[in-house]
Amino acid sequence: MVVAGGTGTRFGRPKQFLELAGRPVIAWSVQAARSVASGVVVVVPAGGDPDGSGAVTTDDAWGADLVVAGGDSRSASVRAGLAAVPEEAAVIVIHDAARPLAPPSLFEAVVAAVVSGGADGAIPVVPVSDTVKRVTDGVVTATVDRAGMVTVQTPQAFVASTLRAAHAAGGEATDDAGLLEARGATVRTVPGVPTNLKLTYPEDLTVAEALLPSGAVP
Repeated sequence: MVVAGGTGTRFGRPKQFLELAGRPVIAWSVQAARSVASGVVVVVPAGGDPDGSGAVTTDDAWGADLVVAGGDSRSASVRAGLAAVPEEAAVIVIHDAARPLAPPSLFEAVVAAVVSGGADGAIPVVPVSDTVKRVTDGVVTATVDRAGMVTVQTPQAFVASTLRAAHAAGGEATDDAGLLEARGATVRTVPGVPTNLKLTYPEDLTVAEALLPSGAVP
């Protein structure tokens, strides 16, 4: 599943539909997801689906199998996407459309960590290298020990039944692993990729184009 339900508040507009090296950002993410997925569901902002009806459709220009309108939060959008994923799916991969540079090897790594057993989910992480401080009202209140601290990326892979159960309660989290963690599920980590940039601000699009592999074909 490729989640593209955001409205791009910090970016200034929905960045997932902008052009990156001749293709929509979302198309790059769908292509990467196809490296491991037998089917790809894309979740777009409510009202931003191709025909404006809010219904699931197969008519899209990004290479997905299904496109469905999302909800008013990330978790609600994922739940909308889960409803379109076939029940027989054993492993579900969730990827943010705003990370168009995620390589196929990263998708393979998180899926392998789940398929090999012993984990309900797997997420890519990158160790925090900067000094981290806690700030309140513009004043530093503490320096946080960064030992064991990581930043988290997508794609994230999950045992399908566990992911569905975690979402069944209707909870909210900034990523799906957070919902599993709250239930005591086991979430393992794999090494993330530093160039797996998340498009957050307009200048990130320029950086992403510079980081595209030289062999990438629009």
